[in-house]
Amino acid sequence: MTGTVAAGLTTGSAPFVEEARTRGELYITQAYELYSRQNHEAWASLYGRMHERWQRYANDHFLRGLEALDLPRDRVPRLEDVNRRLQAMSGFEARPVSGYVPGFLFFDCLSRREFPTTITIRDQARLDYLPEPDIFHDVAGHIPMHTEKAFADVLVRIGGCAHTAVALAARVRDREEQTRRLKNVIRAMSRFFWFTVEFGLMRTPRGVRAYGSGLLSSYGELQHAIESDEVQRYPVQLEWLINQGAEIDHYQPLLFIVDSFDHLFALVEELERWMQAGKLDNVAPGLPEIAAGDLQSFLDAAESL
Repeated sequence: MTGTVAAGLTTGSAPFVEEARTRGELYITQAYELYSRQNHEAWASLYGRMHERWQRYANDHFLRGLEALDLPRDRVPRLEDVNRRLQAMSGFEARPVSGYVPGFLFFDCLSRREFPTTITIRDQARLDYLPEPDIFHDVAGHIPMHTEKAFADVLVRIGGCAHTAVALAARVRDREEQTRRLKNVIRAMSRFFWFTVEFGLMRTPRGVRAYGSGLLSSYGELQHAIESDEVQRYPVQLEWLINQGAEIDHYQPLLFIVDSFDHLFALVEELERWMQAGKLDNVAPGLPEIAAGDLQSFLDAAESL
């Protein structure tokens, strides 16, 4: 199948991935032979400029994970090599996907210790900002954190919350009310994930350091998040996480600090208790908007119960 499509797995221009989506295939292979020289050069550029900033601003768990994974600096990594090391440390694996993964399916993957991983990589001309994930964000930003068992357990617990949301929604007979509640719960879970897994800060012996992958994969925002006077940094509070709008098109002006991964795990458990008590059924409106596919994935899962 791979011999019929052009080489190159560049984000926004990858026939192999586009054809898989057309066929309705969500889970795919990495098709490593399709990476072009420019794709490998983009990875090398991204990795090379991030390394010094990771040493300065990343938390120690990330740095140890980066060392343990031994990601190549000069070429896109093979996911089978990444998974061989990752599974031995936390049981997680990177599972290649063709792009957008509907909300419930994404969280369900986490509950099974699978991380949906994009195989395309951004173009050299767009190294600084890409609105959608690419393999550098997913593998260099996320995966080193997954080597830390305590953090991996947090992801599994977040995935379990999606199953709780579906079970609660299945009890609501009125479709309109079921949809309204689910939109609020999905928005609360999305915000929680955004301000922790993607843009979280942690208190460490070296000061406040980043553990969120959105920071760890961004050359500009990683330094900005730690050093800029424009950023408000507050000790994490669940009521703030679930009611604070999350915007994707600029550096985050407000970030939250956890004390440890045990602290973060306890927050996820509290999130689930609030969900069960109905406290996520009416969160503040605003961003993120709930995509139709995300909502439908939760509705479908509730319908299947």
